[in-house]
Amino acid sequence: MFVIETKDYKGWLFAHESQAKWTQVLFHWKFRFQNPIVQNRRHVMAVQSLLDFLPPEAVKSAVVFTGDAEFKTDIPRGVFRVPEFLGFVRGQTEEVMSLNRVQFCVGRLETERLAVTRQTDIEHIENIRRKHDDAA
Repeated sequence: MFVIETKDYKGWLFAHESQAKWTQVLFHWKFRFQNPIVQNRRHVMAVQSLLDFLPPEAVKSAVVFTGDAEFKTDIPRGVFRVPEFLGFVRGQTEEVMSLNRVQFCVGRLETERLAVTRQTDIEHIENIRRKHDDAA
């Protein structure tokens, strides 16, 4: 099972797996953003806790960049562009879960997820800002 964090960026990206912040350069502007590997690690942990009947290694992280960004550093492990991720997934041929188990997992995730509303988006953004302001 993959927990996928998608990012849509343009320009140049400078990234390292262990850095807290990555950098996007767009023309003459530099923007720093949270390391999506770290960001997705928290998502993976949330899914693992909801699906605690699965072995932890059954839930994997993937960060997928969908935009026209160009990595100016080595692409960190677990980070993909769309074509590479599709190839990676197609290469995963070993069955690790029955269809019944997959459907059970989807049902569990669906019943536990927050409502998809503008308000939950606002609260999520506020929580992230608070967390990063406290860490600064």
